[in-house]
Parts: sequence; structure tokens; C-alpha cells
Amino acid sequence: MGVLRPEGSLPARVYWVRRAVVVLVLVLVVVLAVFGVRALLGGGGDDAAAPTGGATTPAPTEEETTDGTPACEPGAIGLEMSADATTYPEGQLPTFTIRITNTGGTPCLLDAGDAQRQVLITSGSDRIWASTDCATGETLQLLLAPDQADERQVQWDRARSVEGCAPDQPQAQPGTYQAVLALGGVSTQPVVFGLE
Repeated sequence: MGVLRPEGSLPARVYWVRRAVVVLVLVLVVVLAVFGVRALLGGGGDDAAAPTGGATTPAPTEEETTDGTPACEPGAIGLEMSADATTYPEGQLPTFTIRITNTGGTPCLLDAGDAQRQVLITSGSDRIWASTDCATGETLQLLLAPDQADERQVQWDRARSVEGCAPDQPQAQPGTYQAVLALGGVSTQPVVFGLE
């Protein structure tokens, strides 16, 4: 079977040129349609690198979130702490439940990471242990609506600690202790408990 050649009154070259033009026009239409759809969906060009409010949005700063939520003022932070017992027999570890509440009238942002949120245990004037002494410094950004609370637990291993997290600190002795929670310039009343 021979090569298919155009038939008509004009030279064959004219028909081939016309076919090539039609094919090129079709290709251009398809390319333009693809770019048009990508532009409408926001997925093309350098614009795709711009933040759109989704996963590419920068992380919030300590002062405010990307939508302008302010940091919690000390007057809008409510702190509560309780111990799971009043006396701990030898070998039992004291566990404290801490509750952080936005007592203000608007949403606010609060860093409640281990380096910011401190549980301090003392006995008289003796500083025994602080949860911040060996904290890693990681942030825990809480976005709290009005009256919204975040609750978590902190456990003490009954060993003393010092700022800088020096190792091999001695165990706390039997006696009466008190624990205070502090965060963002606010602190709780002491929680008194005993170790046996």
C-alpha cells in the first residue's frame, strides 16, 4: 500500500502545510487550556510558592499567630494545679495535674512548653526540684479560645535537681513539701504534700 497523498486541485504541499497548521493550532489550544486550569487552581508558576493559609503558612511566632491572634496577657491566664495524693509512701512518685485556662474574652496564644511552664518544689527555704531545670526548650504553642483550658500532667521522680541539669542529684528526704506552678508571670497557690 502506497503513501497516502492528498488529492485535489492544489499542489500536495499546500495540503500538508494546512494539516501542519491545524495540528499546531490544536497543540496550542491544549497547552493554553492546561495553563489556564493550573492558574485557576493556583498551582502554576512562582505563585505556588506563596503562602495560601494551608500547610505552607509559616509557624506562629510567640507574639501572635499568622491570623493576628495576640499572645495571652498575664491577666488572661488562669492556672490551677493539684496533686494526686497528700502523702506519698516510699517508692510512689508525686504526679501533678496542671490546668491552663484562657480567662480573657478573646482567643490568645501561649507558649506552655517545658522550658516556660515551671513546677517548683521546695521544702521551707530549700529549693528541691524544678521541672525547668532539665527542660529541652521545645515550645508548646497553645491557641486558647475564651474559657478554653489545656490540662496535662507533670510527674516528679523524687530526685533533687539544679539549674543546668547536673546529673547524679540525691533523692529527696521524707518530709513536707510544697509545689507551685508558674507560667507567663502567673503562679498558683502552693500545693502541700508529704513524702514518707
